[in-house]
Amino acid sequence: MKFLTEDVPPRETAIEVAPGVRRMVADNPSNMTYHGTNTYLLDTAQGVVVVDPGPDLPAHLAAILRVAGRVAAIVATHSHSDHVQGVPWLREATGAPVWAFGTRLTADDALCDGAEMFGWRVLHTPGHLDDHVCLLRDDGVMLSGDHVMGWSSSVVLPPEGDMADYMMALERLLDHSANLYLPGHGPVIANPHDYVRDLLAHRRAREAAVLAALDDGETEIAAMVARIYPDLAPVLHPMAARNVAAHLIKLEREGRTTQRSMSAGASPG
Repeated sequence: MKFLTEDVPPRETAIEVAPGVRRMVADNPSNMTYHGTNTYLLDTAQGVVVVDPGPDLPAHLAAILRVAGRVAAIVATHSHSDHVQGVPWLREATGAPVWAFGTRLTADDALCDGAEMFGWRVLHTPGHLDDHVCLLRDDGVMLSGDHVMGWSSSVVLPPEGDMADYMMALERLLDHSANLYLPGHGPVIANPHDYVRDLLAHRRAREAAVLAALDDGETEIAAMVARIYPDLAPVLHPMAARNVAAHLIKLEREGRTTQRSMSAGASPG
């Protein structure tokens, strides 16, 4: 499928990407984060809500504090470190409560599926991680975290990630009338329903490729990665292996293959 690109964004600067929503990009580029983690500042009647403060980078965190002004709350879309390392510092600096789903992150308030928070509705979207949420506003703007990103498909890393949950949560998003996605990494996504359908087709094609490899007698995940991702950079093979493992777990749970298909040597580590 075709992914989106953008130039390296400015650092320590807030750019409006939707009415009342500003984006700041942390300086933590990598093969897994694109140009860096997106921090969003949501302007609300109660103050600014900081979504995903990002990594523990002093310059980025100081810029958030400088630009945001009065912080009403700190929210995590999920608990991966590149999104939440800066939470303790920002909480200490502002005294603002931390909101998160589940128990992986120490929070003052729990996010609940379907709940309203500062004018945004919480959608529990497990798969990339079991505590992942998206935030949807009535005008169709949605913070999609790492569940849907334009620059890349999301990795699903078992056991915390679950491919069946991920695909079901993608399908659930099609039931909502969002018209603009603001992801955890990379640029905004216009026409998001078309993009989500492409992501589902992409994952189903990967699943078909895994089944084809099994039908041909392949049992080693490393060999499946070489077959299914022939052009992938070697540095990304470990993540691809865990994605393949996630597909195998899903297929086994559905009775479409057996756990025996994953030989002892197939563990992605």
